[in-house]
Amino acid sequence: MQQRQWRKLNGVKIQQPLQQEIRNVLQQEKAAGNNIKVCIGTDSQVKGKHIEFATVIVFIRQGKGGFMYIHNETIQRKMALKERMLNEVSRSIETAYELCALFIAFNVDMEVHADINTNPNFKSNTALKDAMGCIMGMGFVFKAKPDAFAGSKCAADKVVH
Repeated sequence: MQQRQWRKLNGVKIQQPLQQEIRNVLQQEKAAGNNIKVCIGTDSQVKGKHIEFATVIVFIRQGKGGFMYIHNETIQRKMALKERMLNEVSRSIETAYELCALFIAFNVDMEVHADINTNPNFKSNTALKDAMGCIMGMGFVFKAKPDAFAGSKCAADKVVH
């Protein structure tokens, strides 16, 4: 599998494997006495014949702000809305699975956020049950809109890089 390129919010590219970067961050945060929660989410935008995806790992320091890592990817392919929503979920789950052992080792709570509306009047709602089943089936905490800020707010702003 090809190594995905992650970057910090300020644009600095991560030069080491993601797991090592996250291990170092968790050690630093623990040493600083910070209580951390992690939220992982993905958003996408259709741009002509391309779909741009942004996956984010959001670290929230209880009462002290937060920071995040971003991975962008563009694919040339058409997808129906439900397929695109589930592709977002798949990218988030893949990232969560890659890092979950570290979060367990450091006793860090993690949530996987799906940019899917819980209101049935929205088209993305057609993917809600499938997304919830995928995320919870992997043993992760599931959040959807309006509580899924990692996908709907943080990643949405980072689709275009």
